[in-house]
Amino acid sequence: MILTSLFLKKFQAHQIVASFNSFSSKDWLLIILAGVSGALSWLFYFFALKYGLASKVVAIDRLSIVFVVVLAALFLGEALGWKTVLGAVLMVVGAILIALK
Repeated sequence: MILTSLFLKKFQAHQIVASFNSFSSKDWLLIILAGVSGALSWLFYFFALKYGLASKVVAIDRLSIVFVVVLAALFLGEALGWKTVLGAVLMVVGAILIALK
């Protein structure tokens, strides 16, 4: 991504280095933890695909969107419209139907 930005001349190299230097140690810790949790997520996903049926694993994996909607409403105060709630309910019902198959 950084190389693409440089090739497209969206940023200069010194701007990128300056932005890296502006991160605090807490920022770096959160970035590293996000990377580690993302890597672990993929490892567990492929582990589940190895031992489970792909249709069931993917259905359960896609429920993460429902968790994001719920957690965004709880912690970030995002409003839940009827379309969002209906979509989340349909996703849960679909995942249950696939898992029961």
